[in-house]
Amino acid sequence: MNLQIRSKDITLDENTKNHIGSAVEAFRKFSLDITSINCVVAAEKKGVTVEFDIHIAHAPAVVINQHDNDLSAAIDLAVERASKALRRLHDKLTSKPKTSLKDVEVLEV
Repeated sequence: MNLQIRSKDITLDENTKNHIGSAVEAFRKFSLDITSINCVVAAEKKGVTVEFDIHIAHAPAVVINQHDNDLSAAIDLAVERASKALRRLHDKLTSKPKTSLKDVEVLEV
C-alpha cells in the first residue's frame, strides 16, 4: 500500500503525518487489495479540508472529502468515513450472491 500525503497552503509537521499514517494503517483490516492512498490536506478561509483518494484493485476508487475547523478533527472524521465505506465495500464483495427470480427454472409437473 502506497501512501502519499500532500498539503496545500498549510505546513504539516511530523506528528500530523504520523497521525495520518497510523490512521490509514487501520484500513488493512478490511483485507482489500488497496494499491495506493492519496491524502490531500488543504487550508481554506474557514478551516481545513482533508481528502482521501483510496485506489483498490478490481473495485472503484473511494473518495472521501471532509471539512472542519480543526485539522485533527477533520482527519479523524475522514478516516471514520473512509473506514465505513471500506467496510461496506468489503461486505459487498464477500457476501453470498443472491439468486434472482429470473435465474430460477420452472419445473413442469
